[in-house]
Amino acid sequence: MTYIRTLMMMVLLGTMAGCVAPSQNGAPVVVERPRTLPPAPRTSTPRPQPAVIASKSRADPALERELFNLWKSFPGKTGIAVKRIDGNWEIGHRIDENFPQQSVSKLWVAMTVLHKVDQGRVSLSDPIRIGPDDLTLFYQPLAKEVAQNGTVTKSVYTLLERALAFSDNTANDALLRHAGGPDAVNDFIRRSRLGKIKFGPGERLMQSQIAGLKWNQDLSKGRKFYTARANLPLERRKQALADYLADPIDGASPGAIVSAFDKLARGKLLSSNSTRLLQSILSRTRSGPNRLKAGVPDGWEFLHKTGTGQILGAVSTGYNDVGIMTAPDGTRYAVAVMLGNTTAPIPERMRLMQSVTRAVARYHRP
Repeated sequence: MTYIRTLMMMVLLGTMAGCVAPSQNGAPVVVERPRTLPPAPRTSTPRPQPAVIASKSRADPALERELFNLWKSFPGKTGIAVKRIDGNWEIGHRIDENFPQQSVSKLWVAMTVLHKVDQGRVSLSDPIRIGPDDLTLFYQPLAKEVAQNGTVTKSVYTLLERALAFSDNTANDALLRHAGGPDAVNDFIRRSRLGKIKFGPGERLMQSQIAGLKWNQDLSKGRKFYTARANLPLERRKQALADYLADPIDGASPGAIVSAFDKLARGKLLSSNSTRLLQSILSRTRSGPNRLKAGVPDGWEFLHKTGTGQILGAVSTGYNDVGIMTAPDGTRYAVAVMLGNTTAPIPERMRLMQSVTRAVARYHRP
């Protein structure tokens, strides 16, 4: 019993020794035992996400964002499409909606003619006679030659150059007749499965309809078309233009156009000779040097076709540029920027187009 009490006293003294210590004045001071802290909660370190790299199968998200911002901020109805040729991606906005093509539609006339060349039904050396009754309107340098000589004869090859590189409306209508007319062009579009692309009735009938006029050949002389259009009641002109924009008789979607360029570049539409010829002519396009082309960097190749529609008041219509840009490493992109209608001044329209090609080049990856 005495042993047990002694043992308990020793344990108690040992415990008190761990809890008190003498202070400087000799009084006992309680010393707290260090508390055992609960273990820190386990936090999982987030794993870094791999960066998305542009490739044949995926556009750079930064390019998508930039194109969206360009599209969203531009006034009017705007369509933008970019497709990587030999790749698997296409991006843009309003890519499936119809836009007025205007002179972009000269592409389908040229392709129809060259398809007939490939079939042996047309020759590049075929002579085509053009006289006063064949003149059209707006831009037609051939009209001056006809006025000087009465009639002129040009080969199919020469007219292709004039229609595409110079956008001569009379040259294009001469090719259209030789190809078999609008039905033949629309048949080529259908058979080639080009999608949402229509070809209209030709420059004379289409442009007079857009203006609210009925065509007669006298309107092809000098500035008679402009005078007749200016003399129409304003409401009539507004209604005619509104009807055209609501359902363009020459409508095409930006997506269909870049897909057509993709097929052309890969030799799916024409023979290799005709493909090279068409691309060579388009690389010499004179119109629109400050549209898409001005944003293409040095060292890149570019071929394109422009289109420009009629203007009423502050509204411009059918202001377009479509083409193929090729990087130094050979990678190709089909690009289409189409302004159905806009109140933006010409310099702003050009800057938009330049910004698109500049962005495509900036985010290019082999």
